[in-house]
Amino acid sequence: MVILAFYGIHRYQLVWLYFRNKRNEARSNEPPAHFPEDQLPFITVQLPIFNEQFVIDRLLDACCRLDYPRDRFEIQLLDDSTDETREVAAAMVQRFATGSADLAAQPVYYIHRTNRHGYKAGALEEGLRTAKGDLIAIFDADFVPPPQWLRQVVHHFAEPGVGMVQTRWTHLNRNYSFLTQVEAILLDGHFVLEHGGRSRAGVFFNFNGTAGMWRREAIDEAGGWQHDTLTEDTDLSYRAQLKGWKFKYLQDVECPAELPIEMTAFKTQQARWAKGLIQTGKKILPSVMRSNAPFHTKLEAWYHLTANISYPLMIVLSTLLMPAMIIRSWQGPLQMFLIDLPLFMASTMSVSSFYLVSQKELFPRTWYKTFLYVPFLMALGIGLTITNTKAVLEALVGHKSAFARTPKYRVQKKGESSAAKRKYRKRLGIIPWIELLIGCYFAWTVWYAITTQNFFTVPFLLLFVLGYWYTALLSIFQGLFERRGDSGDEFHEKPYPVGI
Repeated sequence: MVILAFYGIHRYQLVWLYFRNKRNEARSNEPPAHFPEDQLPFITVQLPIFNEQFVIDRLLDACCRLDYPRDRFEIQLLDDSTDETREVAAAMVQRFATGSADLAAQPVYYIHRTNRHGYKAGALEEGLRTAKGDLIAIFDADFVPPPQWLRQVVHHFAEPGVGMVQTRWTHLNRNYSFLTQVEAILLDGHFVLEHGGRSRAGVFFNFNGTAGMWRREAIDEAGGWQHDTLTEDTDLSYRAQLKGWKFKYLQDVECPAELPIEMTAFKTQQARWAKGLIQTGKKILPSVMRSNAPFHTKLEAWYHLTANISYPLMIVLSTLLMPAMIIRSWQGPLQMFLIDLPLFMASTMSVSSFYLVSQKELFPRTWYKTFLYVPFLMALGIGLTITNTKAVLEALVGHKSAFARTPKYRVQKKGESSAAKRKYRKRLGIIPWIELLIGCYFAWTVWYAITTQNFFTVPFLLLFVLGYWYTALLSIFQGLFERRGDSGDEFHEKPYPVGI
């Protein structure tokens, strides 16, 4: 609890950095200079995809409508697909390259690799070999960049020394389900307070893998894309900043994307990020600590890259809660006030305040509705502990694994469904059943706490019950019962996305 409390206090520090350095926001969002129209730099837009046939046309259409001179612009579709996405992608590129009734011919190129060496990092590196751009913009398959995005970002590179500009993710399907609403709040906290606080304070922060733009020179000088971690974006970010390149974060520039709509897909995404950050920490932190960076920059890098160690600690905490309740049965209100309450405020309340502040910054008129989601935010974080602990331990012992992509289903409204859910659904595995059993264990601890009149701990224990049962039952329901319901349906046989 003490170690977890330090990471909780760090969340308070991020909020403090965000508001303390608010005067820096105007300077970071407004470029100090602008390129003349006839001197705009050449931009290569890279679109790495893998088995994502249902969203490829949406992505290409959005990128081909970006407002930028066509003689200073190219699009690379970097396809590592092994299914019919290859035919879909090639046909879409051909369609946009030759033009259509409402869109002239576009400078779009199709690059397909016959192997997935290096996964996403390898695809991006392959694209750089033929890229003409001085600047490289990157969008994942589930993003839909607005037409003005390039012009909003490009002028920040008129400032010498800027190596990367990251923009804020927004959410196409925020209101699709309760799960996507909670996911949106989690991501908003990351982009508003983590990125906002770090960028305003002038410490290191990371490129998020998409919805950002790089200076080609910064990528090359930092050593290029490397695939020895699952978060190649964070790895390259730290290497570039150690070389002296400046990063900028534009909170007011938005790029919408699709949130995972299934619990198993969300777990896959979170586990990849958790494992990748620990891998990057093992690789990069020694160089950061030996560098000439200020102490507060090193400390922030430590907190950033080791934060996921809290998941194994949560497992330990979960194991010890019941024995601790029995051993400390003598404890009175005074001991709870002096010991438990401060630790609870530092480790648990910091999470809720962190996300409440982020929502207040983004939605000043409706942020109070977030109070309804706070228990579920905390419960979902608890429910992810089994999946993410496995990922963290694999990273610590050096176990390598493949880059597991997050399925994109192209659904935005409540009640919508997609053939992609049947085609790209993740396997259940044993973890949901383990989560279900652990939830039962905590239900028993709730009963024990009530019978021993230890009422102070009941709300805390209920978060564990809710978290483990919610992640387990949603995974089982979506992965098992929905699959049975789809058994009589036929797959879309044509190699095109639905609606094309």
